[in-house]
Amino acid sequence: MGLQVLANVSLAGQQHQRAIWQQLFPKEFVALARVQSLETCDPLCMVIYACGDGSPELFAQLCSARGITIVKEIVNTTAAVGFGEDSYKLLLSRTCLEGPYFQSLFSYLGFQAFFLRCISDILNERLQEITVPSDLAFCVFGIFKKSIGILKCATTGKSGLPTGSSTIDALGYSLAIPRDICAQKSVRGSNEDLGDAVDVLLSHGLIELLLCLLRDLEPTSVMWKAIKQGEERDGPKSSSLKPCPYKGFRRDMVAVIGNCTYKRKLVQDEIRQRDWILLLLQQCGLDDDNPYLREWGIWCVRDLFEGNEENERVVAELELQGAVDTPEIAQLGLRVEVNPNTRRPRLVNIS
Repeated sequence: MGLQVLANVSLAGQQHQRAIWQQLFPKEFVALARVQSLETCDPLCMVIYACGDGSPELFAQLCSARGITIVKEIVNTTAAVGFGEDSYKLLLSRTCLEGPYFQSLFSYLGFQAFFLRCISDILNERLQEITVPSDLAFCVFGIFKKSIGILKCATTGKSGLPTGSSTIDALGYSLAIPRDICAQKSVRGSNEDLGDAVDVLLSHGLIELLLCLLRDLEPTSVMWKAIKQGEERDGPKSSSLKPCPYKGFRRDMVAVIGNCTYKRKLVQDEIRQRDWILLLLQQCGLDDDNPYLREWGIWCVRDLFEGNEENERVVAELELQGAVDTPEIAQLGLRVEVNPNTRRPRLVNIS
């Protein structure tokens, strides 16, 4: 009750806010943040956010060497007990998405996957409002590159995010954040200046990495059903192919590529020049392990061809061989074709 009263006082103006800050920062804030109670954590976040609102100086103190433990303990507490008020998300948004403190906070946290989930949720909710700093985009991409090592020993995931595995969740949310960063161009209008976060991701090889990962994934569940006769004829599937560690992994990669391709001719051209168009066409089908893959695949291909005659010409000249069909695939207006040399299946429209 006392902390809730203090939260109300913190809304009474800058004089009260600075008085509260001087009395409680940092030791008392740390002690309160360590109380694993929703009734304590929610008003605490409100107090801290209200005190720092409009004061970059106080937020800088919060994320300094003296204050960073406060946010760390708040994240640890919310990971254990949850949160009920928007003040927690506003606090993280102000420090990490609108401010430059994502990397410093991330390196201090024990619940890093939960932190990434929170940042992903906040960004997804505020795509219209937030312009993501390029250093955050670069840091998250680094987390994703480190996380993909789990694919060497992962098994096919049985659920979507969150999975309960911190390593897989870190992989998934470090992919979801770039998906939404790259979506801002289409959500907010292609002519708006959104900074250079996407340019940073592209210049550090985001597209090439995702396409290589897509290439090395196991075929979709529908494809495997369609080519099971061919599997018996040609031998078992390659052990070098990697599974989707959670439901939606393939879809999320296709979504990132599609969002990056939207009205970016340089990306469209890169995909063609690296001979990846056919791979993206293969993502326009159904997959039990990737809900909405077909929809994201169609979006991606549409963006890939929009305003790019060279890409359209490449597709018109494609010649595929070795078809394997099933009634289920045919009912979708599609067919599966298998490359006789690599045995990689491809899903194409019947025309």
